[in-house]
Amino acid sequence: MGCFFRLGAGIDLALLRRMNPKFFPVALVAAVVFVGALFAPTHSGGQTGEDIAMTQLLNDVTAQQTTIADNQAKIDVKLASVAENLRLARIYAGRGK
Repeated sequence: MGCFFRLGAGIDLALLRRMNPKFFPVALVAAVVFVGALFAPTHSGGQTGEDIAMTQLLNDVTAQQTTIADNQAKIDVKLASVAENLRLARIYAGRGK
């Protein structure tokens, strides 16, 4: 009997030993990809209400961030001006003593 035992499905053990061992993982990956493609959700061409709302929110947040950055730049300029005036005031105050 040796290498010619039969399995329940009628496959020779000798045949299994001669098969390429890379065949089974490749076939498994191909099967998983095929089944995944069957059950994958399809994307509709148009935007849904949630997509439109999300886009509007993102635009609002972007506009707010731009406004905040502009305001921060104005604050930095005013702070530098106050710091310079304070430095000059200390210089003049030191001269009067």
